[in-house]
Amino acid sequence: MADVKLTHVKKIYSNNVEVLSDINLDIKQGEFIVFVGPSGCGKSTLLRMISGLEEISAGTLEIDGEVVNDTPPALRGIAMVFQSYALYPHMTVYDNMAFSLQIAKIKKADIDQQVRKAADMLQLTPYLDRLPKALSGGQRQRVAIGRAIVRRPKVFLFDEPLSNLDAALRVATRMEIANLKDSMPDSTMIYVTHDQVEAMTLADRIVLLSGGNIEQVGSPLELYEHPANVFVAKFIGSPAMNIVPCRIEQAGLQTLVSLSASASIQTTIVTEPSEQAKPAFFGIRPEDLTVVAAEDKSLFSGDVAFVESLGEATLLYVSIPGAEEMVITKQAGTLAIKRGDKVYLSASPEKMHLFDENEQSYLRKG
Repeated sequence: MADVKLTHVKKIYSNNVEVLSDINLDIKQGEFIVFVGPSGCGKSTLLRMISGLEEISAGTLEIDGEVVNDTPPALRGIAMVFQSYALYPHMTVYDNMAFSLQIAKIKKADIDQQVRKAADMLQLTPYLDRLPKALSGGQRQRVAIGRAIVRRPKVFLFDEPLSNLDAALRVATRMEIANLKDSMPDSTMIYVTHDQVEAMTLADRIVLLSGGNIEQVGSPLELYEHPANVFVAKFIGSPAMNIVPCRIEQAGLQTLVSLSASASIQTTIVTEPSEQAKPAFFGIRPEDLTVVAAEDKSLFSGDVAFVESLGEATLLYVSIPGAEEMVITKQAGTLAIKRGDKVYLSASPEKMHLFDENEQSYLRKG
């Protein structure tokens, strides 16, 4: 139960490869923070630096107000749940969960109380006498989580704990982690994943990393509705936000952009007069585009190049005349639209995004 603060933290390997650059992050007690990003972005390395399994090349790491750069992992007050479970195969569930407390020479009665409390919380009580080989993948991961709980750490660290599970187990275990978070409101939890669904459903705040840098920190809805740049816009959300190269035709309190010679869009986004005639990027999420019947009510029109019928939704890939890239729209249910049909697309002005030539959001500047 502690704050975690990283100040100008860097990780540089011996061959002068910098994998994390100037990381500044303030995590408050009780927060559930999710590190998310593509493979190789540095999220697992950052978690391992907090745990003490990786050395910090520069900067400071504070846990509960104390600088712990040189403190061994066992003395940092953290507990880590690994992707691979890391259970002792010859020990029962009870003994796996009790082992760290036995090493710490905790009284037997206290060990029993803590193990049974954690087992009850994770619905593991019927399995306490089983060996790990007699458990499903989801149950083994719950044992690994229970082993962390009994230690009563200041900070919980989760390193992609659901990546080895199938889709159904992943959903069930994600719900259990969410319930665990609710049952331990004062516990600080840091969770690493590459799965944006896990990030969006579990996090109080998301830390989105790319290439060793923090791209944006904020609540799930903040990253979804107000992305700081094109990378964030395309990473959060599925299908990804449509990003279409455009040109600013008229800057000011309302900005007019042209996607092509025949497609112009009036936005409510504020831009400086100096931005006029500059290249930019227009953004709109597929779920925010709607198919309308009349051309005079549409933003733009195009021919359907491809249709994906998913049952609960239909994805239309629309080719806009003169535009460089196709636009995707996601419509609820099934549609009687086929390849080659012409469609008219519209969207609410508040759902539109505009990014400058350096791919930074104008909305963030305003």
